[in-house]
Amino acid sequence: MDLKELLKSTYRDKKVLVTGHTGFKGAWLCQVLKMAGAQIKGYALDPEHDNDLYNLLNIKSYADSVIGDIMDAKKFGEEILNFQPDFIFHLAAQPLVRLSYEIPVETFAVNSIGTANLLNSVRALNKECKLILITTDKVYENKEWVYPYRENDRLGGYDPYSASKACAEIVINSFRQSFFNPNDYHLHKKSIASTRAGNVIGGGDWSKDRIIPDIVKALQKDDPIKIRNPKAVRPWQHVLEPLTGYLLLGARMVENPVKFADSFNFGPFIEDTRTVHELVEIAISKWGKGTFEHLQLTNAVHEAGLLKLDINKAINELGWYPRLNAEKAIEFTMEWYRHFEANPVEFTESQINSYFNWKN
Repeated sequence: MDLKELLKSTYRDKKVLVTGHTGFKGAWLCQVLKMAGAQIKGYALDPEHDNDLYNLLNIKSYADSVIGDIMDAKKFGEEILNFQPDFIFHLAAQPLVRLSYEIPVETFAVNSIGTANLLNSVRALNKECKLILITTDKVYENKEWVYPYRENDRLGGYDPYSASKACAEIVINSFRQSFFNPNDYHLHKKSIASTRAGNVIGGGDWSKDRIIPDIVKALQKDDPIKIRNPKAVRPWQHVLEPLTGYLLLGARMVENPVKFADSFNFGPFIEDTRTVHELVEIAISKWGKGTFEHLQLTNAVHEAGLLKLDINKAINELGWYPRLNAEKAIEFTMEWYRHFEANPVEFTESQINSYFNWKN
């Protein structure tokens, strides 16, 4: 069975809760789940912009969309229990490194305590449920060396965002051991996994201080693209890469909920990592025009210069692998921004279908 058919057979008519469904990744995930035939409920804050993907795809037309804060433990818990989900994909978060320096306490609260609120609510869920909790590649204690990080490497975090996500991983593991121990699955019927993805790009992202939105906004205005850290190396990947990894993980958890109650990295092949400078050059070539300049920053906040992920566990245990190399991922992304306005739903779904049919 190919990946597309496996996802349809796993999620068709199943109740799937997506937290953070108004965000960039959450909206793409909802659209894939819709195409797979799932019954979707979303829980998140209001979208930030009128042109956010959530609005462009009119997700509230096919999903039960609840606008709420995961820090409101009572409301959050009631919505979970009322829905009785078969799967939960937890993406709700404060996801920006630079913003975390401005609101560190809120970042720690949302990313760690918000995750604890979810897991604590699920304790009262009296049915089978698979939980895929999304953190980040930045949960590792980053020594900025050339070696890629594996799932059993030490957790850490220099900036508040990275540290808050490492805290979330500790929360997840504590609940998994204390309340949802895989050895006792026959009693509690909950399978808990965490996923760590690299730097995600794709159409529909308008977030502040993210490289692709900054590139697109500059290109649309014929302004030079301003680059903060041109030599920084990141595991760039199209948004559909980790999302299909999360969905495939959910399918494997149905097959073996004990074995796959674990942590998994999702990223590009090691040889396919790129610097920010290279990313910008490829984006300009796919757009067809544009210029860039390096910013000379003083008193800039710390951002990691080098980060790579080891994805062998996902490849060998899940049967997942990256379908798009960096150049193709950037091409997919720039095509979306160039062509989405005529019919964003149709174009987004055509990219999803193209992704599943893509052959390297």
